[in-house]
Amino acid sequence: MTAGALHRLIREARAEPAGPAEPPERCELCGEQVPEDHRHLLDTEAQTVLCVCRPCTLLFGRETEAEEGRYRLVPGRRVRLEPVPTDRLGVPVGLAFFVPQPDGSVLAHYPSPAGAARWEVDPQAWRTACELRPELRTMRAGVEALLVNTVRGQSQHWIVPLADCLRMVAVVRQEWRGLSGGSRIWPALEQFFGELTEQR
Repeated sequence: MTAGALHRLIREARAEPAGPAEPPERCELCGEQVPEDHRHLLDTEAQTVLCVCRPCTLLFGRETEAEEGRYRLVPGRRVRLEPVPTDRLGVPVGLAFFVPQPDGSVLAHYPSPAGAARWEVDPQAWRTACELRPELRTMRAGVEALLVNTVRGQSQHWIVPLADCLRMVAVVRQEWRGLSGGSRIWPALEQFFGELTEQR
């Protein structure tokens, strides 16, 4: 994801209006201007998420791992779940996301001021979570994630596009102050989660 795209994600998450000198968002494959509600592709070689225009979405985006090509279409669905027990998934914090991989492993990430730290989830612990919440088995590998927020009394568990998780990481990087996060990070995260809406 380019610096311009990251800045846009931060601005969207904080609901800030674009400044007058803000350049238009461009497709990261062809350079054409893209609308605000554009789609995203996962570059499976670089492991980055790209903002793309509709023609590039249709030309390059593939829906499944079985299809040939470098780019995977990031789905747009968001599904709110009943609480998912994450205590056995090795989560040291209450804000994390879990991304199933094409090889069957699951990578857990938690945001920090320096970006997202990650580790591999214990396979048996993930199978147990899937038995309790069968919806987790429907996630598309590499492009969807289980997003969990249990900080400060919250209890939110979502299946979301990977782009949403990167947007949350951008908010943390933008708003975190000092060792504990400061006073701006928690309202910004509450706003981020408050604006998530189900989309199937």
